[in-house]
Amino acid sequence: MDPEAFAVVGPRTMGGLEELFEAYGIRYLTASRIAEMGFTANTLLDMKEEELDDMMNSLSHIFRWDLLVGERYGIKAAIRAERRRLLEADDRRHHLHSGDHALLDALSQEGLSEEQVVQHSEKDQLGRGGSGDTAGTSWGAQQQRKKHRHRHHITAGDGAATEEDEEDEEEVEEMRRQREHPFIVTEPGEVARGKKNGLDYLFHLYDQCRDFLLQVQSLAKERGEKCPTKVTNQVFRYAKKAGASYINKPKMRHYVHCYALHCLDEHASNALRKSFKERGENVGAWRQACYHPLVTIAGRAGWDIDAIFNAHPRLCIWYVPTKLRQLCHAHRHASASAASSASTSTSGPTAHHLEF
Repeated sequence: MDPEAFAVVGPRTMGGLEELFEAYGIRYLTASRIAEMGFTANTLLDMKEEELDDMMNSLSHIFRWDLLVGERYGIKAAIRAERRRLLEADDRRHHLHSGDHALLDALSQEGLSEEQVVQHSEKDQLGRGGSGDTAGTSWGAQQQRKKHRHRHHITAGDGAATEEDEEDEEEVEEMRRQREHPFIVTEPGEVARGKKNGLDYLFHLYDQCRDFLLQVQSLAKERGEKCPTKVTNQVFRYAKKAGASYINKPKMRHYVHCYALHCLDEHASNALRKSFKERGENVGAWRQACYHPLVTIAGRAGWDIDAIFNAHPRLCIWYVPTKLRQLCHAHRHASASAASSASTSTSGPTAHHLEF
């Protein structure tokens, strides 16, 4: 073979491979052979797992290069790490860009709050030194301290509940803004009029979230990364990048138990919608009323609401709302107490009233 074929490629023609492989034990000569084949760092980052295997097989068999086992793993590890770094850098840039927009989109509003809106741009904060800015900063610092203390009390064995609690903490910041519900109560098949959407549209958003989760899972498998099994922040970020900014975590978390009732007992859900529509009730009252039928369903299944969610094909991708789990636990405890007291006392049954 021509000796010139084994000439070491200069640094200027390495295409960024030297920096990409620097911390992963890839020999300089190996990187130069990959560059001789016409590959650059950007090319490798856009290649699939199978294509990387084909490239390394060609390097070993066609170019007769002794590629070490550790180098095979190192090449893939370096590419995965660089992809993560680029993704995190993109997220940081997006976060800094969106930080200037203090107003929240009406579609991302999750509920009612009596607290006043405290929204100051950086220019307002620099131009005004009043007590209002100090109070806002003090409130934010208190919330950060509460979050810090809460995370210290979470144990490592909490599993899915831990991840759910961490995501619930982020919603505390949303609740301090004054909002109104972005939906109105509508009957099944009814098209909402005006600026607000109906409940059929709300349930359709959950089906869209499932589609976005499948797309995220497919991309994760292609990249050899861990696949999410539930709708997490990663799915919401992907939906936003895909142009579906109307899908966000606060809103979807706020109404997930309403969607659960729609999936588990559509007849009861439709009857509840019709009843509240006829009485002219707002969507906040309808949302609260959706808890009671779900607790009843959980009671028939031994109060295991998590098992009910996991067994349903459309609900298994959603975390059980904390409030719904607490209500089921309280009713199970009340039922157990009533049963034990009835067996040891001749007095009438004790009535237990729990607020939803």
